[in-house]
Amino acid sequence: MPRPTFYEFFCGGGMARAGLGPGWDCRFANDIDVKKARAYAQNLGAEALRIGDIHELAAADLPGCADLAWASFPCQDLSLAGPGGGLAAKRSGAFWGFYALMAALEREGRAPNIIALENVVGALTSKAGADFLAICGALQRLGYRFGALTIDAAHFTPQSRPRLFIVAVRCSLRLPPGLIDAGPRQSFASRALLRAHALMPPELIDDWLWWALPAPPRRNQALADIVETAPADAPWRSEQDTAALLEIFSRGARAKLDAALSRGGRVVGAAYRRMRPDGQGGRRMQAEARFDGLAGCLRTPRGGSSRQFLLVAENGATRSRLLSAREAARLMGLPEEYKLPSRYNEAYHLVGDGVVVPVVRFLAEHLLEPLAQSAIAPALEAAE
Repeated sequence: MPRPTFYEFFCGGGMARAGLGPGWDCRFANDIDVKKARAYAQNLGAEALRIGDIHELAAADLPGCADLAWASFPCQDLSLAGPGGGLAAKRSGAFWGFYALMAALEREGRAPNIIALENVVGALTSKAGADFLAICGALQRLGYRFGALTIDAAHFTPQSRPRLFIVAVRCSLRLPPGLIDAGPRQSFASRALLRAHALMPPELIDDWLWWALPAPPRRNQALADIVETAPADAPWRSEQDTAALLEIFSRGARAKLDAALSRGGRVVGAAYRRMRPDGQGGRRMQAEARFDGLAGCLRTPRGGSSRQFLLVAENGATRSRLLSAREAARLMGLPEEYKLPSRYNEAYHLVGDGVVVPVVRFLAEHLLEPLAQSAIAPALEAAE
């Protein structure tokens, strides 16, 4: 059977492609960011890559037909930590450029059988749920049935990173047995997803699918396992700087650190600074931390408060430093041979904006590949 094919939009450094793996053929990849595209080309080749604004692409730019269109469209306007502009704003509104391309392919009879969208879970609640309904409505207008899953990368890598995945299939596609459930599976349906589903009008419910995936695997790695000894791009900070970080720990973060230290041995945790109300009408910097074997969600380094610090306590001393670029890449499930940009901020921005590779592989193995094979098999039979 031939390998399934795909288009990759908002491709960044190619993490969706890395997750799909060598069993898939990429026919087209696009991103507007020249630096990310450079990393994509260096690691995956430039043959299928097109750099530019998705709004300026036309159906004629997309070669042939593809079984899957993957789109990890920008999340900034949908994120709970973002400005809240939603799908009407410039960055997350790039979804509509993707929609226009899919509509053009539909008119030409070249629409992919599968569409996979990835974004932050804030997409479920953006504009009081209206943006999620708009996405589902757009897929329905294109002739697709659709379902959504919330998957935390913590099942696969030592990073807490819940994300929303919407997988849509052509209404004409015959679905393989065992891929649909009568209701949601707890591991992949957050309360926010259940609330968003409850708000759906009947006409959208008619095309809703609850995807049936197996239980997520048991993660076999902790944050301590991915830590480098002395990375050149993230040197250990001075005792004074570490003391200053510990000084602004919230009460909860301090309690977590004390509990971890009381267990003895080497303690590895992650800390991140946030602006919090000071109780007097102003705001002050405060540090939150976790010592549960996970890093917090990687965010792109726009300002020092978004960067995560590693804390390592052993032999009565506590040290701190930023996560290295390679450590961040490991948290995203990228292989060691993946070539990162030489500049720290560029590398961190690349991986922090990506999709976790083992999550894509899990989706591909248990959902996307069975769907693609279901579409390919009838075509082969007809050709014979």
